Amino acid sequence: MSTTLLLARRNLARNRIRLLVSVGGVALALSLTLALDAIYAGVANQLTTYIDRAGADIWVAQAGVRNLHMVASWLPDSVTAEVRSIDGVVEVTPILYSTDTIAAGEERAVAYVIGLPAGGAMGGPWDVVEGSALVRRGEIIVDRAFAEKAGVAIGDAVSVLGGEARIVGLSEGTASLVNSVAFVAFDDFRAMRGGAPVVSFVLVKLAAGAAPDAVAADIERRVVGVTAQPRAGISAEERRLVTDMSADIISIMNVIGFVVGLAVVALTVYVATLARRREYGVLKALGTRNRILYRVVLVQAVLSVAMGFLAGVAFTGLLALVIPRTGLDLELSISAASLAKVGSFAAVIAGLAAILPIRQISGLDPAIVFRRGAAI
Repeated sequence: MSTTLLLARRNLARNRIRLLVSVGGVALALSLTLALDAIYAGVANQLTTYIDRAGADIWVAQAGVRNLHMVASWLPDSVTAEVRSIDGVVEVTPILYSTDTIAAGEERAVAYVIGLPAGGAMGGPWDVVEGSALVRRGEIIVDRAFAEKAGVAIGDAVSVLGGEARIVGLSEGTASLVNSVAFVAFDDFRAMRGGAPVVSFVLVKLAAGAAPDAVAADIERRVVGVTAQPRAGISAEERRLVTDMSADIISIMNVIGFVVGLAVVALTVYVATLARRREYGVLKALGTRNRILYRVVLVQAVLSVAMGFLAGVAFTGLLALVIPRTGLDLELSISAASLAKVGSFAAVIAGLAAILPIRQISGLDPAIVFRRGAAI
């Protein structure tokens, strides 16, 4: 095997520029797949940030509502008291929720707008970096990234829910590539939406030792017209929605990355094999078996792809560090599952890329070494 590795390395290193192009092409192709997976995972994480950080163990919604994105949930006010009476529940916070556009000057942004009751223990901003963490009538807390883009600050007014509110706080970690989260007073939200005695969700805090699944099932049995889910359940539903919406695009781009990587590696290994036809002819004339030569070609392909894979991982990791510092509301999250998938993907590329060169060697005539003008 050491001889095989030596021959493969020498074949690749003979033309360093061609090797660099090969590794770079594979790295870019695999980076495409890795980056798409990382962007998808990052967006999914960002979309569930509010659910994960709201502080609720259970989310109670209108029957059939199992996520936040692109849904509406309306429950009678009385549901709050009914949920409070369930065994294992120690605290409840009703919130109002809608997806709306926040406007300031020429800047427009889609946001989850949350109506918070006075003194609510859950559902509010978790990281207010400037101003107040409490909202009263006529006030709003917005994400700092939105405020910077819109050129507004504490004390300025923004349009929301068909009215205006004055910024009293700037939060962080509440913006994503898709939307941000803004917080207004519960009474303002209700007044702007007609004043109906309804809530959107009831956030539930459980007693120590209470099982979220059991309490959620009890809520659904005893409270009419609701869906109750532990935090992990509604978060998983939100992520699944993102998967369903983006799966086709990601699959298409992954196929493109696969084809590009395969073409680059196959061409490089094929050209490297042709360039050494005379040496392969000498080895065959000296009695070297085809399987030994096949190994050389296969190792060439594996080395090319392995270097490209490592370079692709490094490049994607660099993007994951740099992009959040550019001011974009984008997070790249590289997972072990993604690395395993792309690693397997790279192994398939290496195997397929070796097929043509192996066929070239299998049909090689050992007498080629004795012919004048044989390809070198």
